[in-house]
Amino acid sequence: MHSRRGTTSSRRSLRALALLSAALFPLMAWATPAAAHGSIIDPASRNYGCWERWGSDHLNPDMAQEDPMCWQAWQDNPNAMWNWNGLYRDNVGGDHQAAVPDGQLCSGGRTEGGRYDSLDAVGPWTTTDVDAGAFSVHLYDQASHGADYFRVYVTEQGFDPETQALGWNDLELIRQTGSYAPSQNITVTGLSAPGRSGHHVVYTIWQASHMDQAYYLCSDVNFV
Repeated sequence: MHSRRGTTSSRRSLRALALLSAALFPLMAWATPAAAHGSIIDPASRNYGCWERWGSDHLNPDMAQEDPMCWQAWQDNPNAMWNWNGLYRDNVGGDHQAAVPDGQLCSGGRTEGGRYDSLDAVGPWTTTDVDAGAFSVHLYDQASHGADYFRVYVTEQGFDPETQALGWNDLELIRQTGSYAPSQNITVTGLSAPGRSGHHVVYTIWQASHMDQAYYLCSDVNFV
């Protein structure tokens, strides 16, 4: 016959294991894709920034007032943040404008079954202060895919990310690079956006080298 004490102890152990598993789930959900892909982390892409600021506190209701665009993104699909490094499309063949319609640039054309749709939302996304005269974009590429090229665009002066959906005609291509050897950290330097001030979007296309895989990354900046 089993003792009551032994049964209670077993239940407590199972409950503790369940609580531990629940606590670790977000970390596991993040860790799995992190071994495979990457994103622009400076100036932070929209979903990377939301993960960086709120990943350890993503249920905090204060986010709704302090960081409303991240709040709506977490409410829409938390996996957009846990998988901050998976915003890509395969087999685009370089025809990015055909693959990614106007109004869907920040979600990569609603890629991954719509996981990243919240990133297209119009509103006051948190910005990173950037010198319009000289800035860089820093890619974290944990799997060291390398790059066939980067295309870096900046929104035109007069475009308002807080009231307007982003389209291709709102962007100016300021740099297309050559290839980069595989590395976990790649920085595209020597960028400038003359005549810009205030809230803009830096839009980066990273064409990875390991296969035909293109990443579409919106970073909100405050040009100073």
